[in-house]
Amino acid sequence: MATADKTKRVGKWYFGGVASAMAACCTHPLDLLKVHLQTHQGPKMGLMQMGVKVVKTDGIFGLYNGLSASVLRQLTYSMTRFAIYETVKKELIKDNRSMPVYEKIGLAAFAGACGGLVGTPADLINVRMQNDIRLPPAERRNYKHAADGLYRVIRYEGPLKAFSGATMASSRAVCVTVGQLAGYDQVKNMLLSTGFFEDNIRLHLTSSTLAGMMATLLTQPLDVMKTRMMNATPGYYNSIMSCAVDIAKSGPLGFFKGFVPAFVRLGPHTVLTFVFLEQIRQNFGADSKV
Repeated sequence: MATADKTKRVGKWYFGGVASAMAACCTHPLDLLKVHLQTHQGPKMGLMQMGVKVVKTDGIFGLYNGLSASVLRQLTYSMTRFAIYETVKKELIKDNRSMPVYEKIGLAAFAGACGGLVGTPADLINVRMQNDIRLPPAERRNYKHAADGLYRVIRYEGPLKAFSGATMASSRAVCVTVGQLAGYDQVKNMLLSTGFFEDNIRLHLTSSTLAGMMATLLTQPLDVMKTRMMNATPGYYNSIMSCAVDIAKSGPLGFFKGFVPAFVRLGPHTVLTFVFLEQIRQNFGADSKV
């Protein structure tokens, strides 16, 4: 009976953003190493090698450079996409109506586009802060925290600079949201329909792991281009196409550079986000009227 009560809990619109921020605190070092591998121009390095290099250069806390920007990004980007997806979904499934997969994909794409736009300023600061230790000391931006970074970008580079790469960020957000939110919902419902799963942690772990795999496959090419554009010197890339052409010079696999660390980061982040979200919903959500 206790399990049945938990399944009737309905989450608040901001639960997804809070869960994503909590997950970001756990996976930030992996995100940082992914950015370093994508922007690395020297000899080929693996995830462990890059991790050792960061620790030697800036100490163990170097793995948490840009954490405040990462949390801010989740509280803008993820909170927006989860809020739109969950709020609209509740309206669409009233009277026990089921949502077909194409509606989930369409809704997730729209929510992702909105979240990507809202989260672009924090994403820009996040990439810069994570990559700062790779620059020569004289060229480092040395943002104190995310708010300081946003202030300095807006004041010295202009408000529009804060939205640099917004098109790419929104495109990526569409793909990752379709993979994560729509994928999680669809896989979760399919597994429940088999009769071998109940709405518990085993279901949440399985569904979120598969959703993380889908999101990584969909987003990796765009993620590589977004990171390159945000970290490039002004005027280096004049369009998304010029960035794509530059990456393509190294072959098609250039678009999947850092794929393994991307999955290693996005997979755990997706799993932790949905595990946290389900626990927050079950413990702090409101009782459903349905």
